[in-house]
Amino acid sequence: MKTQITLPIVLTALLIAAQGLATQGVAAEIKGAGSTFVAPVMAKWTDAYKAKTGNSVSYQAVGSSIGLSLIKKDAVDFGTSDMPLDPKELDRLGLMQFPIVIGGVVPVVNIDGIKPGQIRFTGQVLADIYLGKLKSWNDPAIAAINPDISLPKAPITVVHRIDGSGTTFNWSNYLAKVSPQWQRSVGEGTSVEWPLGLGGRGNDGVASLVGLIPGAIGYLEYTYALQRLDRISFGIVQNSAGHFVVPDGASFQAAAASADWKAEKDFHLVLTNAPGEDAYPITATTFALMPKTPKSSERSAAAIDFMRWLLENGRSQAETLNYVPLPPALIGQIERYWQQSIDTTPAISASATVKR
Repeated sequence: MKTQITLPIVLTALLIAAQGLATQGVAAEIKGAGSTFVAPVMAKWTDAYKAKTGNSVSYQAVGSSIGLSLIKKDAVDFGTSDMPLDPKELDRLGLMQFPIVIGGVVPVVNIDGIKPGQIRFTGQVLADIYLGKLKSWNDPAIAAINPDISLPKAPITVVHRIDGSGTTFNWSNYLAKVSPQWQRSVGEGTSVEWPLGLGGRGNDGVASLVGLIPGAIGYLEYTYALQRLDRISFGIVQNSAGHFVVPDGASFQAAAASADWKAEKDFHLVLTNAPGEDAYPITATTFALMPKTPKSSERSAAAIDFMRWLLENGRSQAETLNYVPLPPALIGQIERYWQQSIDTTPAISASATVKR
């Protein structure tokens, strides 16, 4: 059954541009770069989108900071970041931003005998570990919240990201919310001045280091942790309601349920330490960044078509990898945001109906 969607002419112009590529027999080649957090599901999306449309999407998982740098330089058609930009910064750069998927950042450890989801952390304990205040796994502060497991008298090796990372932003943002000392001495950002530890590049780099070093702790996007359960184990974290919550799609969704996206200009919202009995406390959002006034209407059209496809048709790929797809109401809000934000020429002041 066909549904009808009424679109203002801005999006209609973009759709016509995309259709123009098809009538010329040229498959669109879309370029994106940024977040490693979203890379596992992005790989699934790009494969499925090419199979459906014939259009190729080349995505470089180079970290949120580099993704932002590349979209600023107009070197890619879309950038991705797990840290939303302030609306004033977006206006200055001539960019728009919108969420595409939700997931979680989890602590991971390499401790012999510790199973996935077995070790518990509070936000304060995680902050104190990363501040260097807790140096051994059998420290009383860690043992007190883990009475049912035997923790070794072994040194803790801290592992963190060395590249500009949205995963780091959400990790440090959470620690800043729960630890006044972390807020004062380290703060938050895609890059911070780490008090101690070893650095890895990308989620893969952190996972590799933690897996190689007995007694190591790091932080990863949840899917990366699941892919390496032969070498590392993820922990559970106490949320703002005082519950220790297992990271999974349901607890990420519980955190996302508190989000009031309509109240935030340019979707400028962070989900860490969200309220809710079942909310996972280090839930994160990946945002796409695109120019408001594209230099190429054809390339912008192709990128928007891909974004619409992944939002409307990419649910199964996201859920399979324990990400949370966006609800239909939010997708509708994003499509209206495109209509209001994208400036194309020539502009025509009519509307059109597109059958899908």
